Amino acid sequence: MAQRDEKRKQRQLKREIKKAGNKRRRQHLKRDLERNPEEAPHSEYDFGNLSSETLNGLDQDATRRRGTRASGSPNKDEETPAD
Repeated sequence: MAQRDEKRKQRQLKREIKKAGNKRRRQHLKRDLERNPEEAPHSEYDFGNLSSETLNGLDQDATRRRGTRASGSPNKDEETPAD
């Protein structure tokens, strides 16, 4: 039971970090659009300490694994091309 609670806390933390980072990113892009509309589409945002990248892959148990199915076909996530 403790492992479930730990995973739940990790997922909640990641959601909170992503939400805060996305909010700041949207504010940054909005300010760039107001200040310099020509360069706004090329603007990039540095998430800094609001990046959830370090939390990726921490919960690699059987319920979270992705791969090929028994039929050998890839999951839906693997079929879509990366942008």
